[in-house]
Amino acid sequence: MVKAKIAVNGYGTIGKRVADAVRAQDDMEVIGISKTKPNYEAAVAHQLGYDIYAPAANLGAFEKAGMPAAGTIEEMVEKADLVVDCTPGGVGEGNKPMYEKAGVKAIWQGGEDHSLAGFSFNAICNYEQAVGRDLVRVVSCNTTALCRAIYPIDKELGVKKVRVILARRATDPNDVKKGPINAIVPDPIKLPSHHGPDVKSVLPQINITSAALKIPTTLMHVHTVNMEVDKDCTVEDIKNIYGSQPRVRLVGQGMSSTAEIMEFARDMRRPRNDMWENCIWPESITVQDKELYFFQAVHQESIVVPENVDAIRAMMELESDGAKSIEKTNKAIGLYNK
Repeated sequence: MVKAKIAVNGYGTIGKRVADAVRAQDDMEVIGISKTKPNYEAAVAHQLGYDIYAPAANLGAFEKAGMPAAGTIEEMVEKADLVVDCTPGGVGEGNKPMYEKAGVKAIWQGGEDHSLAGFSFNAICNYEQAVGRDLVRVVSCNTTALCRAIYPIDKELGVKKVRVILARRATDPNDVKKGPINAIVPDPIKLPSHHGPDVKSVLPQINITSAALKIPTTLMHVHTVNMEVDKDCTVEDIKNIYGSQPRVRLVGQGMSSTAEIMEFARDMRRPRNDMWENCIWPESITVQDKELYFFQAVHQESIVVPENVDAIRAMMELESDGAKSIEKTNKAIGLYNK
């Protein structure tokens, strides 16, 4: 089998997870990752056997640190069939001319604008529309979770409107430079938040409004979701719909907080304690007069990782069927939620 050659530009919170998930697939391979500095993440990448590429000006620093780079980032890009750009939000836009010059396909993350790629991706919603595309944006963690939650309900029951309040983690566990430490911050203060329009970049037919708060935690986001639907339904109907979804987990068994969900991930021996799926508390699911309510938790560090793998498979035309790609990706990374 000829494997798709994938470069991961940016080996940080998302990039290192994407690299490992790509490496787990049998139809694609990682030909290199990029780091700007020879820090501890670069040292781990070196130990794991990834070829590291760096800015030309920093090649000497990698050599001095005992992890010689395989070349420049431009050279990595030229060797790839597709680049997954996992650089910080706002940085990836500046890399587009490099990808165009090399003639490679590219995926960006949700920190970039929809207009950069012209197509925003979620595997369950629009996989088939991504097949063969050259440029794709995988939407953010919050948008990924909302698309996964809204799409199957709209398909089965019809969605009139969605109202969401997001309690967002302040930063990731390894980030010591951000806060708040002891505050709850409307983020943004001006309403509504950007999350609703971002969902519409994938599901343009959905009437959705959102508001967000930044809270002093690093573990997960929590969404309070309200949907008004067209058809009568029961709590059991909603549980059955979500229970059939390949990337939704109904979390019960005494898990009443994000801390317990993350402990559950540790106990399952997930890599990096990752929860790739939406985590919906079944006890929170309520239905009244065609309106449903629930809480869901979102692991911001990992939820977009399987989506990146599926985007690669669609763009490289390795699989035309979205359901088959999702199944293959899930099996390869160990996502079993039933």
